[in-house]
Amino acid sequence: MRIAIAGGGIGGLCLAHGLRKAGMDVEVYERERSRTDRLQGYRVHINPHGAAALRECLPERNWQRFERTAGRTGGDGFGFLTERLTPLLLLDPKVENHYSASRITLRQVLLDGLDVRFGKRFERYEQGDDITLHFADGTTASCDVLVGADGIRSRVRRQYLPHGGSEDVGIAAVAGKLFLDEHDWVPAELTVRANTVVPTGRAGMFLAVHDGLGVTDAEGLLFDNERPYLMWAFAAADLTVHDGLDLRAEVLRRIARWSPDLRRVVAESPRETISQWHIRSARVIDRWTPSRVTVLGDAVHAMTPMRGVGANVALRDAQLLTRELAQGGDPVAAIGRYEAEMYDYGFAAVRDSLRAARQFADGGPVARTVFKTVLRTASAVPALKRAMFAG
Repeated sequence: MRIAIAGGGIGGLCLAHGLRKAGMDVEVYERERSRTDRLQGYRVHINPHGAAALRECLPERNWQRFERTAGRTGGDGFGFLTERLTPLLLLDPKVENHYSASRITLRQVLLDGLDVRFGKRFERYEQGDDITLHFADGTTASCDVLVGADGIRSRVRRQYLPHGGSEDVGIAAVAGKLFLDEHDWVPAELTVRANTVVPTGRAGMFLAVHDGLGVTDAEGLLFDNERPYLMWAFAAADLTVHDGLDLRAEVLRRIARWSPDLRRVVAESPRETISQWHIRSARVIDRWTPSRVTVLGDAVHAMTPMRGVGANVALRDAQLLTRELAQGGDPVAAIGRYEAEMYDYGFAAVRDSLRAARQFADGGPVARTVFKTVLRTASAVPALKRAMFAG
């Protein structure tokens, strides 16, 4: 059985390793032209479920490199703070393994050992006895199973599930980095844990430290040696971003009455680290009839970043699809089992992250007051806190 994967992101590359490890014939087709084209982005949080998927799918050599180059998630536990940095609720650290992985480094770890076909922008497929793939450069390829791992604007999904896709949820965000090796004034409450700031107004801010433990690999692979930084992200439902807008000035205007330390974090973040995006979320669709074509990750269940689980759900997809295809037999039956389970947990994560995004950026003053009261009550009653935040 020949398996083609369209897209060389985190989920697609993890799947390729898992299938190869199971002795299967797999090819990855990636639109970027080289392994160094995606040198951008913030670090990604890999939770215990994502780590378990990587551990199962990757060869031992790649897994060891992942562990060696990934840092901690940048602090212990999680905090809810007011805009004046007054604690509302502090959660204890988890004992499971959480990783903070540079997207640059993780991409190199996942590419190591795979013969990816770069410069292959997928256009469409045709189904017959074989599945024929058509690429933008005019070339074709054939396979028995096609997996669309080509991201939020997936062309595989567009043809396979044309009623799916994603939509703008009406929330914009601005994010930046404050490099900690240059700023020793940052208060401890912002560096010992990840924090969500819950202001009175219809906005929110998330902050987390990433320790930048990436190293240069002795065998010549490109690993970045990123500096430790405090990542911040401000979001609001009424935030409109457009060309020419001074993003840093706009955030500073909106947080003018917040803690001076929070304003300083934004003000001293290098302008080149500040970026904006419109948050999108997948449309939840009805179940579909399986075929020899399937999709994973953002191609089918893109979610807002407010829960920080998108990459981990894509890794879970890769782990599950590997297990099902590796059993052999009818590939449509294997894909059907995968899609039935993926549909449940994938779209549950979509709904959960969308709800979190709206609570984060669009709650009114009354709802914010109630939420803060709940957090303070949970903080004062340990049994209630354990019940509310178990798992």
